[in-house]
Amino acid sequence: MVFRGTIADASDFDPTADAEALYNAMKGIGSDKEAILDLVTSRSNAQRQEVIAAYKSNFGQDLIDDLKYELTGKFERLIVSLMRTPAYHDAKEIHDAIKGAGTNERCLIEVLASRNNKQIHDMVAAYKDAYGRDLEEDVIADTSGHFKKMLVVLLQGTRDESGVVDADLVQQDAQDLYAAGEEQWGTDEAKFIMILGNRSVTHLRMVFDEYEKIAEMSIEDSIKNELSGDFERLMLAVVQCIRSVPMFFAKRLYKSMKGLGTADNTLIRIMISRSEIDMLDIRECFRLRYEKSLYNMIKDDTSGDYKQTLLNLCGGDDDLAGEFFPEAAQIAYKMWELSAMTRVQLRPTVRPAPNFDPAADAQALRKAMKGFGTDEDAIIDIVARRSNAQRQEIRQAFKSLLGRDLMKDLKSELSKNLERLIIGLMLTPAEFDAKMMRKAMEGAGTDEHALIEILVTRSNQEIHAMNAAYQDAYKKSLEDAVQSDTSGHFCRILVSLVQGAREEGPADVERANADAQELADACNADSDDMVMKFMSILCTRSFPHLRKVFQEFVKCSNKDIEQIIKKEMSGDVKNAFYAIVCSVKNQPSYFADRLYKAMKGLGTDDRALIRIMVSRSEIDLFNIRKEFKETHDDSLHEFIQVETMIGDTSGDYRKTLLILCGGED
Repeated sequence: MVFRGTIADASDFDPTADAEALYNAMKGIGSDKEAILDLVTSRSNAQRQEVIAAYKSNFGQDLIDDLKYELTGKFERLIVSLMRTPAYHDAKEIHDAIKGAGTNERCLIEVLASRNNKQIHDMVAAYKDAYGRDLEEDVIADTSGHFKKMLVVLLQGTRDESGVVDADLVQQDAQDLYAAGEEQWGTDEAKFIMILGNRSVTHLRMVFDEYEKIAEMSIEDSIKNELSGDFERLMLAVVQCIRSVPMFFAKRLYKSMKGLGTADNTLIRIMISRSEIDMLDIRECFRLRYEKSLYNMIKDDTSGDYKQTLLNLCGGDDDLAGEFFPEAAQIAYKMWELSAMTRVQLRPTVRPAPNFDPAADAQALRKAMKGFGTDEDAIIDIVARRSNAQRQEIRQAFKSLLGRDLMKDLKSELSKNLERLIIGLMLTPAEFDAKMMRKAMEGAGTDEHALIEILVTRSNQEIHAMNAAYQDAYKKSLEDAVQSDTSGHFCRILVSLVQGAREEGPADVERANADAQELADACNADSDDMVMKFMSILCTRSFPHLRKVFQEFVKCSNKDIEQIIKKEMSGDVKNAFYAIVCSVKNQPSYFADRLYKAMKGLGTDDRALIRIMVSRSEIDLFNIRKEFKETHDDSLHEFIQVETMIGDTSGDYRKTLLILCGGED
């Protein structure tokens, strides 16, 4: 096995000299923390065990006890954990995850999904030795259902590691997984458990490829559709580890540090457990996925001796757009291949109401608005629980039966964000998009992010309808409005997208190779030529074709298209091209990220929140919810509930958003 860690055996190692150095660093008043962290992080775990033994032989004291006494907080946890053997460290993490009132399911999932057979056997033995208890019995007592069953299967440490693959069995397993999930009503969870819990890594990778051909969607998307809760998270983690353990840990590390606060236990556990195994690959996967080095994220998110220890384990910074390690290039290529093969079933959260009666709804809305006061609940329950087509019928019925303009009445009765949201729902999709484009350009400043989001994610048909609605509402062409409000290359990109002339249809493999080479060559041209070449391909080719182009770009350049855009471009041009790439790769994930950015931090960007919730509720908001949960570990429902409390004193705005969201994940 090739060494891909950042911590290796120190040369000229002398455990007695190290023990003495640690003793001197801790004696007297205060301790030399820098000396401790430098020594501990420059020795392998096996060498640390020799230092522990030498410390006891020379000073008659327990080194771990002394470290616990001298150090405090997260730094103490990190250093003490580094002194434990990998098996005892894993055993302690699992013990801490299941002891007490609550269970840390994410820790159980991470450890058991990612360890090989030997690591699991060693951990089970260490748990028995340290706590005098049977690990399997403790897991069974603390978990339930299919989640428990899969954990027990993983705890056996019996995954096939022979490397032998039976092509017939690959075909059979792919067919069995399809039959157990997508092909039938309900899911045969036992079949998923048996296959994903026992087959070899090589075998399962081939099964996943075969499954995609049969189901026309990835195994991950099937799991998201068929399973739920901790069992879903566990099975997704197993699949991610089968595909790429370094990528799995890169995602876990990112989640541990993003947003407010750091999940230090997760950060410590991963940095320690992977430092001698595959930290170099994790760093590369991290950079590939997040366009930021792991080193810099740790640097920005932690402080003091704790930070320095983690940076030592990380082992170095990675140039943002440097070339891939071979393993990471393969992962990047595979990611685009998966994106190209995936056929996600788009699922809305708002559907046509059964037994729909537009006249009754029109009367009910009038009743909710006439007289003193307004019945907001009645308005919300009708508007948010009807499809857009049904709302248009209600608008017509309101005018036909009552001789009144429903939109005007709603505007006069509602206010602030609730009014914006309800009016947005009552407009046709084309009218709503046209209005959002207008709002993004009116007044002193321009909301470039809104312009990009709308023009990048709409189909040709939707763009044509929006153009017509804009002309009708504002007596000016959308193209003229864009040209008068933006400039330079950014203006050219938007004008290109406003045409709604993107090619449609599948990838042309030969042309995709040529396009990829042209993009790679453009990276060596001057910046103006580079932007124009990128625009000529990114703004005109079909999304399926671009997936293939971006995949082949990795092969041509040994770099990822996202990294090149981040590194070589700037401002609105960079944001526009980056949005195209993200939408091509996974559009629901792009919207999930936009929603997160709209709500995180101080203050909520309500216009962005309303725009996405309204425009996607009948298309793919369910998929967006799933991506939000997977990326941010919080459900979209929960996030909306917390982030929209400020300024929404009545809760009506929040209630409407939550109805559109369609449920908790």
